[in-house]
Amino acid sequence: MSNPVLFGTFNGADVLEVTLRSDAGAEARIISYGGVVRDLHVPSKAGPQRVVLGFEKFEDYPEHSPHFGAVPGRVANRIGFGTFALDGQTYDLSKSHGGPHTLHGGATGFGKRVWSLVQSDERSATFVLVSEDGDMGFPGRVVTTCTYRLLEPATLQVIFNATTDKATPVNLAQHSYFNLDGSPDVLDHHIEIDADFYTPTDADLIPTGEILSVTGTPWDFRQDRTLRFDTPDGSFKYDGNLVLRSSGVLARAARAWSPKSGVSLETWTTQPGVQLYDAAKLDIPVPGLGGATYGAYGAFCLETQNFPDAVNKAHFPSSILRPGQVYHHETQYRFGQV
Repeated sequence: MSNPVLFGTFNGADVLEVTLRSDAGAEARIISYGGVVRDLHVPSKAGPQRVVLGFEKFEDYPEHSPHFGAVPGRVANRIGFGTFALDGQTYDLSKSHGGPHTLHGGATGFGKRVWSLVQSDERSATFVLVSEDGDMGFPGRVVTTCTYRLLEPATLQVIFNATTDKATPVNLAQHSYFNLDGSPDVLDHHIEIDADFYTPTDADLIPTGEILSVTGTPWDFRQDRTLRFDTPDGSFKYDGNLVLRSSGVLARAARAWSPKSGVSLETWTTQPGVQLYDAAKLDIPVPGLGGATYGAYGAFCLETQNFPDAVNKAHFPSSILRPGQVYHHETQYRFGQV
């Protein structure tokens, strides 16, 4: 195992950082807290370009991070009213932010814990997290593995695997906040998403259960356009799930690019959905990487995932993992230049 460095401590556990590098000049820094992609540089015409949001100091992650670069779980995104029924039993879960719902696995989900680093070299790092039966209210002992690989020339590959000893929902995601040019906001970034449908939500961002066409809505990214979508009451705010055209095999989900830097990002995944989030509410009171200020619309997220609240929507793709099965999820972030 290559030499990880100590980045901090959390609840008495060491937080380690590993650095992955490609021959083409890409560099990723991953920490064991939350499985976080702390920093990521990719080649551009002007030299190395930082493309994610993060912090220089570990102490800022537990205090201020809105899941920057983390792996939320055991169920990423939302579970309505923090409850679900499975095999004749009802489970009440940890709620998030003092509200009625469960977000990203509960108050101390996977993105807020120290994972065990079990392998690392110049190109890859593997982390393991064990979530015991009853953790945050979920049934079953779940063992999760997350492997990051830096592929040539500048692709960050993420592979999740999980097993359980009791039926339980599992939905993992990679929650990096992307900004491809370092601008204060990403409203002029261009995005194209390979989705013809989306899952509308209520005021609390819980899916209604409908699956609607994106035609004539702000969710229509079938042709390349900017994130800026002006409405009479201001810029439209994106925080919702789109239904990808492909599921179960590695296929393109989205493409984004910056006219300013010329850096492009293609997101490929095996998952059926992607959560587009424009960070409209971002307001971080401490400096970010390189002393940057992170404010409203300072980044965008493309969280590849199963549909939110799938455990309460029988017609959504199932998020239930049972003993003897293996949860598997691969996502690739392929960076290039336009």
